[in-house]
Amino acid sequence: MSCDYIALANAGVQALQPYQAGKPIEELERELGLKDVVKLASNENPLGASDLALQACRKAAQGMYLYPDSSGFELKNKLAARFNVSPQQITLGNGSNDVLDLIARVFLSPGTSAVYSQHAFVVYPIAVQACGARAIVTPAKDWGHDLDVMAAAIEDDTRVVFIANPNNPTGTWLKKTELEAFLAKVPENVVVVLDEAYTEYVDEPEYPNGLDYLAGYPNVIVTRTFSKAFGLAGLRVGYAVSSAQICDLLNRVRAPFNVSTQALAAAVAVLDDTDYLQKSCEVNAAGLKQLGEGFDRLGLEWIPSVGNFISFRTAKGGAPVDAAKVYQGLLHSGVIVRPVGVYGMPNFLRVSVGLESENARFLEALPNVLEAL
Repeated sequence: MSCDYIALANAGVQALQPYQAGKPIEELERELGLKDVVKLASNENPLGASDLALQACRKAAQGMYLYPDSSGFELKNKLAARFNVSPQQITLGNGSNDVLDLIARVFLSPGTSAVYSQHAFVVYPIAVQACGARAIVTPAKDWGHDLDVMAAAIEDDTRVVFIANPNNPTGTWLKKTELEAFLAKVPENVVVVLDEAYTEYVDEPEYPNGLDYLAGYPNVIVTRTFSKAFGLAGLRVGYAVSSAQICDLLNRVRAPFNVSTQALAAAVAVLDDTDYLQKSCEVNAAGLKQLGEGFDRLGLEWIPSVGNFISFRTAKGGAPVDAAKVYQGLLHSGVIVRPVGVYGMPNFLRVSVGLESENARFLEALPNVLEAL
């Protein structure tokens, strides 16, 4: 090959590494010849899909030869009624990752910067770097966002601040007073992205609902997803709620038909399945407790989480052990978890909350893996 195509790419993309997703069950089965694999790697809903969503998806599949409604009229109107906003404030995405990428494409370019925290969602640096913008990464506080430091880090060329609440992969969360004090400091020409992918799981009285700040702060964008508590990870549908002006900008770069017909139908249906959402949150709360108690029994440090996952430090007898070796040992035990070295946490693994039996399977395998090291 005579042409160096990498050299033709923009500088930001040249230096990027592809996003590493959680290992699929089928891949592990192929690699190791295993059966009955438990996947606790990608923060998916262990209950499976809602019956209402499945029914809607099957019905919608009959029209798969037609392009989907690019405007997402029904879903937008349902979300607007639910949140008391205008449909003109909602941008639909192929998962919330898609919306985060749209935000970066609209507001970031060479000569601008974005602020986000250490240990924050890995999509932020990817989106920022791909646009050729400069990343300002602030040190974390107790594994979470330090909003005072983030506010002080904003520079004249800063256009976007990314805040994950709760944060992935640490599960930490910000209180109303913290967020309100931060928003009051941010210049109006800096967009604040409140990434609330796990908001449905949070049961804390001081947890802020980002949507409550849209009226007072037109520079705020709230992003959410149907992939977690609503159990539609495989269909890829997320959304942003913002001012109508920002929404218009996002829709200028949004790809047409970016959310499939089946995804739109399933999302509309699952919003009505209140029993499913309640059970999802109950199973998750019980699972967080089960995992936390399991780590305590093993004497392992873990980060308290309000998401549907927990990150824990890999150790044996109080001494650190290689998280990569623990990960591989768990794979050979038929349990898939998530390495988080890319988040600046090389001695941690993240485990998603599964069903009670799946959590137990992980907690049974983990001490055996540690003992073998």
